[in-house]
Amino acid sequence: MVTTQTAQRLLAENFADWVQALSPQVTRIDAEGAVLEIPVTAAIARVGGIVCGQALATLADTSMVFACAGKLGEFKLVATTNLETRFLSAARGDTIRCEARVIRAGRALIFAEALLSSLPEGKPVAAASATFFLP
Repeated sequence: MVTTQTAQRLLAENFADWVQALSPQVTRIDAEGAVLEIPVTAAIARVGGIVCGQALATLADTSMVFACAGKLGEFKLVATTNLETRFLSAARGDTIRCEARVIRAGRALIFAEALLSSLPEGKPVAAASATFFLP
């Protein structure tokens, strides 16, 4: 089983510096999925204080990787083979929360989905789905 503390350490050890620059925090991880949050900062906001799509897609992908770890009961390297992000509304607020879950885990492929919301309002701002290859 992967704890939030272990997941946070694994995030720091295994993800690129530009992912780390988002300051992601693992707030939940278990067999049901994972929740990660990032603060809304000037570095990821564009005109009007709207969080850029690249940051949202990165948060979704990273969250789904941890949902895979939660489902598998351990952190394994997975490769994103496809990622689709749908932007629902302008992402503003203090924090962006991403709730991710595995839909199906096979021997070689894992299918996941994520919902991103802006806090404190809790307004959905994006949804994503991905397929991961498990070597």
